[in-house]
Amino acid sequence: MPDASATFVPEHAVDLRLTLGALAQGPWDPMARIGAAGGWRASRTPEGPATLRLRVGPGGARVLAEAWGPGAAWAVAQAPELVGGGDTADGFAALAGRHPLVGELHRRHLRLRMPHTRRVFESMVVTICAQKVTGIEAKRSYRGIVRRWGEPAPVPVGVPGAPRLHLLPEPALLAQQPSWAFHPLGLERRRAEALLRVAAAAVRLEEAADMADLGAARRRLRAVPGVGVWTSAEVAMVALGDADAVSVGDYHLPNVAAWHLAGEPRGNDERMLELLEPFRPHRGRVLRLLQIGAGGAPRYGPRMPLSGHERR
Repeated sequence: MPDASATFVPEHAVDLRLTLGALAQGPWDPMARIGAAGGWRASRTPEGPATLRLRVGPGGARVLAEAWGPGAAWAVAQAPELVGGGDTADGFAALAGRHPLVGELHRRHLRLRMPHTRRVFESMVVTICAQKVTGIEAKRSYRGIVRRWGEPAPVPVGVPGAPRLHLLPEPALLAQQPSWAFHPLGLERRRAEALLRVAAAAVRLEEAADMADLGAARRRLRAVPGVGVWTSAEVAMVALGDADAVSVGDYHLPNVAAWHLAGEPRGNDERMLELLEPFRPHRGRVLRLLQIGAGGAPRYGPRMPLSGHERR
């Protein structure tokens, strides 16, 4: 039996893969396994470690949440927000109708909602690993951190097929590491030091999850050196449930927005913000829809090269 469980009926039909896809770092994510109708996620909650299992009923109309570990009750209570239960997408249908492609993507992905994990430090680690490198390198570094300093998540005993997940390391443990300890995991000194500062400020950063003013919450995140506009937006989108967060400074998004919203093969941050302005306060939702359903912009040159920070 799980340590805590609950069944809830969200205001909208749920598709876990659409909504939580931004959280899972590939099929071998040590902390999560996500499918359209079911998934697992390990997390350090304010009440302790927990392994959460989500199962979605037919049509996505009902969700069963079960959890194991000291933080099980918190994980189950937070499950409705995790799957976007607080994201009603009010007014977005009318805004989406202003652009044919955005309107079509919205109709095709009506079950997309913005997750709200309330776990800021977890998102910070993933996002800092992704600063200025390819997705392959970012996921490799993130998995290396979890495997080197993390620990096994609570085990759902007697549940066939339950994955063996791991927990992100305690912030205090990461904060004790020297910056050079992260180099074999692909993190150069700049990102390693940003990660150490975030770990040292984890308690204050987690407070952002309870701030009603999302603008003030993002400023709280950016108060840590090494956390800029891009990083704070990426974290806000999943940890704070911010549907208007725009990742200014991204390598690909300006071109994606320019191509699909204006037919321009190349764009910059200023042009992206200009094109997204009519969709405020759903600019992040529009970018997520474009990433899910529209593909990338035309390529005219080589892919972003691997940085080669890790030791071979």
